[in-house]
Amino acid sequence: MTNQEISLESILEGRVATYGLLARLYRVEADQVLMNEMCEMRFPTHTGNKNTDEGYRLLCTYLSNVWERTLTELAVDYTRVFIGHGINAFSAAYPYESVHTSARRLLMQGARDDVLALYRAAGITQNSSWKDAEDHLALELEFEQILAIRTLEALEQGDEDKAVSLLLEQYNFLQDHLINWVPMLAADMERFAKTDFYKALGLITLGFLETDCEFLEDILEEEIEKQDAGWVESEQIAS
Repeated sequence: MTNQEISLESILEGRVATYGLLARLYRVEADQVLMNEMCEMRFPTHTGNKNTDEGYRLLCTYLSNVWERTLTELAVDYTRVFIGHGINAFSAAYPYESVHTSARRLLMQGARDDVLALYRAAGITQNSSWKDAEDHLALELEFEQILAIRTLEALEQGDEDKAVSLLLEQYNFLQDHLINWVPMLAADMERFAKTDFYKALGLITLGFLETDCEFLEDILEEEIEKQDAGWVESEQIAS
């Protein structure tokens, strides 16, 4: 295995870990186990992405001042940020794609149907314990994580064509869904969060998705060009 392959594998493993951690942070409020793990983490100071750098700065400062009521403070802020008081669709940073992409900020709209179809096409079924809509950010991030895991498995099996296909699927999901609405969510998180923890989470999520999109565009340049050319040709035939 060449150094380039080792480097690519390392990047892919990092993507799996990051998507998993972000999904966990949006799925439910932090507990003691997660907090202990995060306090042991070391975060970079210069990633090349301003959102990520600012997010890590806020997060590191917050984690360096953990006290006996931190978990309670975060549980309250989780509710404030993601659940709100329910008066209207503008009272919290609701972590659902439909809310941010539908004209009336409603749940269970077209985005939910779209991602559900993609999950099913990938052979992914919903956990019975999950009660929220399928376009919740935690599930969309987990979807990317699952595809990233499958990519690593394909490379381990020497199936480069399958790995490329899976990476292209991840890129399309980023473009069509996550990048399409997470910037608005991050802005809402900045508005509603009282702790730097959740302000940081919004920035880190946005920065990571931006960086991941750039990474995929770089390694999939030829495949993306072929895909785009195919779409243009299809549209011309249809017209």
